[in-house]
Amino acid sequence: MAGHEHSHDDHAHDHKQSTGHSHGGGHAHGAGHSHGGGHGGHSHGVSADADRRWLLSALALIVVFMAGEVVVGFAAQSLALISDAAHMLTDAASIVLALVAMRLAARPARGGYTYGLKRAEILSAQANGVTLLVLSAWLGYEAVTRLITPPEVTGSLVLVTALIGIVVNLAATWCMSKANRTSLNVEGAFQHVLTDLYAFIATAVAGLVVLLTGFARADAIASLIVVALMLKAGIALVRDSGRIFLEAAPAGIDPDAVADRMVTEPLVEEIHDLHIWEITSGQPALSAHILVTPGGDCHAVRRELQRRLADEYAITHSTLQVDHVGEDEAGALLQITAPDDTAAEHCADAHGPVHRAGPHEH
Repeated sequence: MAGHEHSHDDHAHDHKQSTGHSHGGGHAHGAGHSHGGGHGGHSHGVSADADRRWLLSALALIVVFMAGEVVVGFAAQSLALISDAAHMLTDAASIVLALVAMRLAARPARGGYTYGLKRAEILSAQANGVTLLVLSAWLGYEAVTRLITPPEVTGSLVLVTALIGIVVNLAATWCMSKANRTSLNVEGAFQHVLTDLYAFIATAVAGLVVLLTGFARADAIASLIVVALMLKAGIALVRDSGRIFLEAAPAGIDPDAVADRMVTEPLVEEIHDLHIWEITSGQPALSAHILVTPGGDCHAVRRELQRRLADEYAITHSTLQVDHVGEDEAGALLQITAPDDTAAEHCADAHGPVHRAGPHEH
């Protein structure tokens, strides 16, 4: 309805909606009244759990140890130690990147950036994943080369340095575990440090083998184990961040199942143009166009659907446009059609399947 006010609790401002304005649906739907509430109760800010002090503590531990490891690695001619040091460099870079991204994401939304810079954290996570993949390719090549032609390795230096590295990385991992790991950004930096911890364990075993048996190839084998762990972590980060950039539904949420659940609400006749995506990690959002029976209470339907979404799917950022069936003046735009009647579909450019009560195709 023209000129009705919306109260957005978290945004702390009111604004007027003109006739036919639609929230989040991606297109206008004529003169129907659009009810776009449902933003109350969610937080747009960076979680207080993401404590920068823990990340800075981990960063200090890593940088100090990394400098010493480079020196010892060249002295011992250990690729495992040098690869560990290289990985620790990316650890340090990943933490710095995470800190910068957290700072950017905490900035309030303004101007053209209506979500703020929240996806700076996802860019950081993707960068961390890519660096893991690139570094694993380089270290894999070096490890294979050393398997073919193994150099002499000073096992005692490798073992002692790796044992110290385990202690340092345990401390750094503990520090980072105190931060908010629900953020893909922090999780990316955490995976860097955790992989490095595994690397030091493998390096310590390799150093012990070299020291006791003289089997120099153990150093390169340890590096290949590290490479496999880096590949696994890197692929996961790139995949998860890519899903957010492509605005895929969050893992574990099936949009068709959500729509089928919503359409069982009394008075709801049809749901279409349903979109579920993540603004940033841990912040799912949904928008949809809902058609209700003539004379039905649109506001009550909207409130109940938003309650269901929050309780059953943890989706607290929902924007629902609710209209009555057939209330458009032309009598066609908002009129439900039979499944086999394509001549008068509601939207010529509808996105995704139409959901109605009872069996239907997705």
